[in-house]
Amino acid sequence: MVIKYGGNAMKSLELRRAITQEISTLRSHLDVVIVHGGGPVIEQNLQARNITSEFKRGLRVTTPEIMDVTEQALTRLSKELSQDLENAIGLSGRDMELLVGQTIAEDLGRAGRINTVNTDLLRKLLGAGITPVIACVGIDENGEALNVNADWAAGAVAGALNAPILYLTDVDGVYTNYPDPASLAPQLTRADIEKGIQDGWIAGGMIPKVEAALHALDKGAPSATISSGMRADVLVEAVFGQSGTKIVP
Repeated sequence: MVIKYGGNAMKSLELRRAITQEISTLRSHLDVVIVHGGGPVIEQNLQARNITSEFKRGLRVTTPEIMDVTEQALTRLSKELSQDLENAIGLSGRDMELLVGQTIAEDLGRAGRINTVNTDLLRKLLGAGITPVIACVGIDENGEALNVNADWAAGAVAGALNAPILYLTDVDGVYTNYPDPASLAPQLTRADIEKGIQDGWIAGGMIPKVEAALHALDKGAPSATISSGMRADVLVEAVFGQSGTKIVP
């Protein structure tokens, strides 16, 4: 299973370590690969250097200077998360060409998308009992760093491994009538999601989440679950279908 661990869920060190403890428990049941973002950490590092950034189409415009800060911040975070987990290793796209892709558009700078994943490396690590913790930094064909949206990077990894993916976010899942807790959808198909966007009950920040989930399915993941990463007691429940919203083809 691939777990996408979001930046907002990492704001509290106590919560972060509680989640990593749950992941450690989960590893006794199945192989786990973690892909993480770190927007708040990146922003803190940019502010510390008095560097301003802008977003276009929901993506950070990544100048070479911002790319350097982003890579430093995310690489350190991957090492810290792997240290919390134990029997884990922090990686990025630079390691044995783990994540190789290309830039998205000229006006977005080094913002990129992933085309290939070194699954041999991941399977060897998993076979040795080591959990890969992957920062969402890729490289292009020239070996230059790319700033990749973590949701889409995780989807590419899940697809390449033909593994289910769990997106940990700041809500409990997809609601048909947000925020009514009774309207939390336990399962949705692609057709349900397309209708939800058209009818407006999937809106705002949930749209890129479900689009990333559908992207993971397109790449080869059998399912994608969107669930809360803001509480320490829901991860195992989400993996086994007891919480969150599972998205299937």
